[in-house]
Amino acid sequence: MADPHREKPAKIRCDACPVLCYIAEGRSGACDRYANHDGALVRLDPLTVIEAGADAVPFLAGGDWDGDLIGGGRQIITAVGAGTTYPDYKPAPFIVSQNVEDVDMVTIVTEGIFSYCGVKVKIDTDRFLGEERAVVRVDGEPVGHVMTSEYGSKMLSLGGVEHLTGGSKKEGRVTCDALLKLCNREAVTVTIDDGPTVVIQAGQAPVVNGETEQLMRVGCGSAAIGMFAAQWLGHADEVVVVDDHITGVLSEHQAGKMLDIPPSGIKIKGRKSTPGRYFQVADPGTGWGGTDIDDPLTILKDADSKTAWPGLRLLMVSTTGEQSAYFELDEALNPVARPVPDALRASVERIAENCEPSVCSVLFMGGAGGSLRSGVTENPVRLTNSVKESLTYVSCGGASAYIWPGGGITLMADVMDMPDNAFGHVPTPALVAPIEFTMRLSDYVALGGHAKNVRPLEDVLTPQVRKVGQIDKRTNPTAKHHYRWT
Repeated sequence: MADPHREKPAKIRCDACPVLCYIAEGRSGACDRYANHDGALVRLDPLTVIEAGADAVPFLAGGDWDGDLIGGGRQIITAVGAGTTYPDYKPAPFIVSQNVEDVDMVTIVTEGIFSYCGVKVKIDTDRFLGEERAVVRVDGEPVGHVMTSEYGSKMLSLGGVEHLTGGSKKEGRVTCDALLKLCNREAVTVTIDDGPTVVIQAGQAPVVNGETEQLMRVGCGSAAIGMFAAQWLGHADEVVVVDDHITGVLSEHQAGKMLDIPPSGIKIKGRKSTPGRYFQVADPGTGWGGTDIDDPLTILKDADSKTAWPGLRLLMVSTTGEQSAYFELDEALNPVARPVPDALRASVERIAENCEPSVCSVLFMGGAGGSLRSGVTENPVRLTNSVKESLTYVSCGGASAYIWPGGGITLMADVMDMPDNAFGHVPTPALVAPIEFTMRLSDYVALGGHAKNVRPLEDVLTPQVRKVGQIDKRTNPTAKHHYRWT
């Protein structure tokens, strides 16, 4: 029997986030990032330092900058594993000084608790992923929506405070879990209302309805006509490039006119825009050129008997070159399928060659609130002004961050440029994301920073620090991400 007089180990209270977990000896909190070790609160993930990375504010480092972003052997301290400032009156966990080319610099690192955050996902594919504003779901819960399409890509906006805290508890939990996985470069399966099921993973090809996408289109149908018209001259009498947005017709297109290609009498369904350019030839889908068709002949009207002729050579091809077909008109001017001639096959392969690989890109986006900024300075607006005046360089896990114009510090960063497991969560729910502010030490003092808490880099580089080295994508182009353990 258990000894009833044995004293139970005391739980300790974690104050790293608003949840304020009571953690028993040898156990971790709800976030799995803080634990009770012999009665002391410890951070489970190590502080991460990049051995060779981007120079912090290189234009402030003195001398002429040659554009080289690799700072030799300079070590970049990141906020990954640093800990948070919660309850926000405390200075950032690490405020580190370092001399860079005779300039005293300081980097303030903290893991921000971001309730106002999400990801923007760019999916390079022609496939139809859903109407604009269609709801994106994970496990049946709404986590975002489809945005406007970009050239050759579909865009999703996922997360945001409305989903994290504005819906049900399950919606917030599912949204937070999906964001965490995406930011840490894990795969997430989403379903889109009136659209397909898509597997999204940063740096990997999307999987649409179970099929892995291969190519991003070289351009719309009209652009493809312009790029490859000369290669079809003499080998086809008409070429139709099928595209959900702008289908191109060679003989009508200005490129065809300049090459003296005569009218063919091939007629296209849809709404004519300018010569050789047609909108809405079919509904969006996962077939040819992002349309819903599997048979390209369904977008053709009857040929004009006054212009077309028996034996007319017709090539139909998609914007990625993944689908193609060749026809010749019979005596009744009906298209009859024939094997694609070698010369035209080469041009189809050229289209595919010019298509970049289909890939998912995930950009973390968040707003650095006043509470996070107070870990840098007692007067948070001064940090905001310093960022706007380009005196302070903002990064996320060592990755360059784009700062949106306007008020506040709204940032965006590519998760592929960050070390592994750079993101965490708290069950409020919110993401925990690394953020670093780098500036001259003199500027930090001037903006009212926590100067008493500045520590030299040498004091921070303990044996527990995780060190990662940057992978050169030029020599290792197949690397999934940019960092490796050293």
